[in-house]
Amino acid sequence: MATAAQWIEGARPRTLPAAVAPVLAGTAVALHLDSAVWWKAALALVVSLALQVGVNYANDYSDGIRGTDADRVGPLRLVGSGVASPRSVKLAAFAAFGAAAVVGLVLAATTAWWLVAVGALCVVAAWFYTGGSRPYGYLGLGEVMVFVFFGLVAVMGTTYVQTSSWPLAALYAAVGVGALACAILVANNLRDIPTDTVAGKRTLAVVLGDARTRGLYGLLLGAALVALVGVALETDLWALLGLVALVPATRAVRVVLGGTTGRGLVPVLQLTGVAELLYAAGIFLGLLLTSTL
Repeated sequence: MATAAQWIEGARPRTLPAAVAPVLAGTAVALHLDSAVWWKAALALVVSLALQVGVNYANDYSDGIRGTDADRVGPLRLVGSGVASPRSVKLAAFAAFGAAAVVGLVLAATTAWWLVAVGALCVVAAWFYTGGSRPYGYLGLGEVMVFVFFGLVAVMGTTYVQTSSWPLAALYAAVGVGALACAILVANNLRDIPTDTVAGKRTLAVVLGDARTRGLYGLLLGAALVALVGVALETDLWALLGLVALVPATRAVRVVLGGTTGRGLVPVLQLTGVAELLYAAGIFLGLLLTSTL
């Protein structure tokens, strides 16, 4: 039986900034439009967190039963390490998806019913990242789906449920947040290139190779900065408070471009997650200040 601490570690708390950041960024744009609805923002946060935990447990389950996590470098995996049964981890994933679905239904009922279809698509995408007979995470498409669902859908969806509109600022914010969310996955897959290659898991990092994957990581961070300028031009220059993300991002990119491998890349995931959170929090604080002054 896995302990409570092991279940928490299995939920991969270091990835949770990728769930919080889109809601902060999307709500920031709603603030700029004087249309923030705080209880809807809170529900959107619950949905985002539940989906993130669900996809983490689903990934743990699917990779575990395939043997992909049998010899890994990173943090604990519940199934791969044998501390929890595949069935219990699968049930934990379904429970998290169920929680997201219930809260998502409330948002759909109070906004637009077509959001139910979007929510269902999010759950399906979360499961088939590493689940099913042909998981897209094994086909080099993981980064694309992270960008779409934890960038475009999460940020613009958060703005939409509060404003019923699709402002350009939300698109720019979604691109920036999505790029940083992708960077977290790129760093993770860069670390796992040797073991994923042996296991037959063709992530984008495996396809590109070590050097190009490191270049992609730097490119994603650069794209996030460009997108931040777009947000500021569409809203207010105070949105550039998101530049505080450069503090952890600079440290992370030095490690990645410096050629570090294996366990040395583990801190990069945390640094990139912090950078994404600070990026969105900076935008949020900047636009909150301008909306109250």
